Amino acid sequence: MSLLLERHGQCLCGAVQLDCRLDNSDVSACHCQTCRRWGGGPLLAVECAQPPVIGGGDALGIHASSDWAERGFCIHCGTHLFYRLKAEPHYAIPVGLLEGEDWSLASEVFIEEKPAWYCFANQTRQLTGAELFAEHGQPDDA
Repeated sequence: MSLLLERHGQCLCGAVQLDCRLDNSDVSACHCQTCRRWGGGPLLAVECAQPPVIGGGDALGIHASSDWAERGFCIHCGTHLFYRLKAEPHYAIPVGLLEGEDWSLASEVFIEEKPAWYCFANQTRQLTGAELFAEHGQPDDA
């Protein structure tokens, strides 16, 4: 039985708050073109053990970024709040939103889409988009 890490976070203006329960302090970097377009670089996120408790829902905007996923943001300040799969309770929360400094970069996904102009020095688990989709039961052309 693992101990869940509880972390609190909020958007820049404070209108939306997140309370998250995490299985661990592992951070994943997503190099897909959509994440890079969304945030100007790779998405550095932690995965919630269960859906986060979100306060300030009237300031929460949702964008359907694909047939299988949505992205949440604050409609007031634009802060990116989460990426979630529609078919399962999988939430990826940008690690910079959350309190704490005990994070560890553990994996990189969509490694085949990572541009050549940056790289991380950490040794990480690296998955292609097809390998990631297979882990979540999604077709690789979704």
